[in-house]
Amino acid sequence: MKQFRQAANQACLDIPSFDELMILASDNPEQFDTLKKELCRQLIDTSSEEMKPRLEAQQTHIDRVLSKAKNPIHANVLLRQELHRQIVKFSQALRGEENEQATNATVIRFPTKESWR
Repeated sequence: MKQFRQAANQACLDIPSFDELMILASDNPEQFDTLKKELCRQLIDTSSEEMKPRLEAQQTHIDRVLSKAKNPIHANVLLRQELHRQIVKFSQALRGEENEQATNATVIRFPTKESWR
């Protein structure tokens, strides 16, 4: 197992080698999923108090995206699409751009109840 250190003052995570993870994923997907969740939880737990809520929200979002996947390849495609969306949003925020879709929206007024009569 390899040890990865997040920062000088934080604990190390013991992560199996790629080959060990590959074998675990093919032989015992449930155990692989449990390990993945545990490692994510450990990483979040060792983060700063300021970052924990943001990391937990991000992990929840990732889990929701993955729940829509039909197979591992589909999961990769969905995660790539989500990453691309977030990179675009981040890039727009850095450049100070507004969301074009929101600014170009056409508002259609529905008739009030009184005008129906």
